[in-house]
Amino acid sequence: MSLPDFARYRLCLAHDLAAGARLPLEREQANYLISVLRMKQDDTVLVFNGRDGEWLAAITVEGRKQASLTLVKQTRTQPPAPDLHYLFAPLKHARLDYIAQKAVEMGAGIIQPVLTRRTQVARLNFDRMRANAIEAAEQCGILSLPEIRSEQTLDAALDALDPQRLLIFCDEAMAQESPLAALSRATPGPLAVLIGPEGGFDDAERSRILARPGTLAISLGPRILRADTAAVAALALVQAVLGDWPRG
Repeated sequence: MSLPDFARYRLCLAHDLAAGARLPLEREQANYLISVLRMKQDDTVLVFNGRDGEWLAAITVEGRKQASLTLVKQTRTQPPAPDLHYLFAPLKHARLDYIAQKAVEMGAGIIQPVLTRRTQVARLNFDRMRANAIEAAEQCGILSLPEIRSEQTLDAALDALDPQRLLIFCDEAMAQESPLAALSRATPGPLAVLIGPEGGFDDAERSRILARPGTLAISLGPRILRADTAAVAALALVQAVLGDWPRG
């Protein structure tokens, strides 16, 4: 696996990327490169769009706050999108920002907000979620941007899952069995991870989740975790045992 080049600034663009293409930068992007990073004519950055891999690009300064990029060569090809769905009950403001960032870093390919009876937030700022996802991808050398879906009720989200997709349900009421042991008995394949709201799922919701064929309930240990902490813990466990982390 080729390692990302963290010596250069990385920038996510909406444009299609191809050799020799000249791409105008938005005013804010140009201002950041020129005024904040102090980049000059022909300095280089890395760009990606989630579709066409990563490219080395040279800057053309066209004014105090205007610039464009010319693509020089492809540095990494586009990998397949991660096949991991992350389902979660939305949280408030900064903690939702954290969730979006960490889900991207942990390899989620689809981010699905789920409305439950104890969900704290009913209206979501999807532009802010996407900005946080892009920022995480830029900083961590990630090329595949997740699909951020509109919020769904719990019932709708469960019904939308392919029956062949294993749903990992992080259940605070589960007996304290090792989650590694529980996950190791599962058959590798398409995965989804479900994290509940602060206060947990109610009894009816928990029964509904457990009744879905292809659901595996696991414990996250003897401590009650905040929902954003539980997300990172669960995604790390799932990736280590069933996901795309190398296993010896």
